[in-house]
Amino acid sequence: MTTSENSVHTTGELPVAIVGAGPAGLSAARALKRLGIPYVQFERHSDVGGIWDLDNPGTPMYRSAHFISSRDKSGFYGFPMPKDFADYPSREQILRYTRMFADEFGLRDAIHFNAPVTAVEQGPDEVWRVRTATGETLARAVVCASGVTWDPLTPTVQGTFDGEIMHSVEYVDPSLFRGRRVLVVGLGNSGADIACDAAGNADAAFISARRGYHFVPKHTFGMPSDQTEWLPIWAERLSYTVIRPVIIGDVSRWGLKRPDHRLFESHPLLNTQLLHHLQHGDVIAKPGVAHFDGGEVVFTDGSRERVDLILFATGYRMSIPYAPDDYFPWKGGRPQLYLNAFSRERHNLFGLGYLETNSSAYTLFDRIAHLITQYLDDQRHRPERARRFEALIRADHPDLSGGINFVGSDRHAAYIEVRAYKKYLRKLQKRMDWTEPSPGMFDAIRAERRDKGVLDISG
Repeated sequence: MTTSENSVHTTGELPVAIVGAGPAGLSAARALKRLGIPYVQFERHSDVGGIWDLDNPGTPMYRSAHFISSRDKSGFYGFPMPKDFADYPSREQILRYTRMFADEFGLRDAIHFNAPVTAVEQGPDEVWRVRTATGETLARAVVCASGVTWDPLTPTVQGTFDGEIMHSVEYVDPSLFRGRRVLVVGLGNSGADIACDAAGNADAAFISARRGYHFVPKHTFGMPSDQTEWLPIWAERLSYTVIRPVIIGDVSRWGLKRPDHRLFESHPLLNTQLLHHLQHGDVIAKPGVAHFDGGEVVFTDGSRERVDLILFATGYRMSIPYAPDDYFPWKGGRPQLYLNAFSRERHNLFGLGYLETNSSAYTLFDRIAHLITQYLDDQRHRPERARRFEALIRADHPDLSGGINFVGSDRHAAYIEVRAYKKYLRKLQKRMDWTEPSPGMFDAIRAERRDKGVLDISG
């Protein structure tokens, strides 16, 4: 379905091009479809699902992965996860849910599978040229929704190491650890998960962390702990102060550092299973890595450990390799976008998913996609209002921190506080006289799909 320039200009309006058919790309597709905005979607893999599909080349996902936000907080707008899913759904459940979503709203028809985008470029006429291995498509706009956990970030360590070194993006199955002495470097949620896998399979397991982190239990009083977003930040911190000594305790007893920041100033760890393994000696906590020395790793406290495998769970760059670097300003490997979504440098270039936050992502994807599509619709029908929003893209610099002093690391260069973000979006929508997401707003797409005789499998 690639087109030549002549054929596009004779057949009508140029489509919007979406790069990626993971959760963010599917959210963008549904929002465009609702407003009848023509679009075309490119996916390098053979099916939808993004990182949740282990068969998708380069995915960072591993078999034991689960969502770190709870089922009832994590679904797409107007399409809740099934009640028979676990409180914290498994990788397989999230993949199944994502595919149910694509089927429920008839999103597969516009997707070109096995079509990796190699380049996007905007001409002097502001028309976008989207190139794949099979040709070029012209578009009025580009939505980059190709994911943020594909380009691994591995630190440089002095010395030489005789064993195997890998990044967590390559990790899939705990059988990798059997018969080996394993060091996991990095204490994000993936690092904690993988250390737990090592605890049950390796001959010896260690985890190295340069700083301390706040551990938050996944359940409090039998309910998922992320059900308190309605509370202000100060109240959440107060409740954590009360709960922590009872449920978590002093993590320094098991070799971890105490946090050097307040709760929410960095991403907390929702993994008390790691504390269980630390308490039982199945995992040994170590400080930061100083250097390698043959078959040993030397840590910043002078201690040494002999290991066979080092796995760096040290994060990712939010790369967009198919777009020229100067189409976005970059900070800490993160594109700097207006509202984490709109390029200030290029007209009609958007990013969906290029944010980190203290909340679930999917409903945020929907909110952002709703904003993008209303702006695109205004370009067609209300150009004066579209120009007013373009002035905001150029000059508006809102504070989306919610008063939180985020840790000054690269990871936090695109971090937002979810309450502050949602509040600002509501303010902006009112200012622009745009609608907010509302119940039933996607029912017409469902009805259209069912009128075509497509079986409803959403339950």
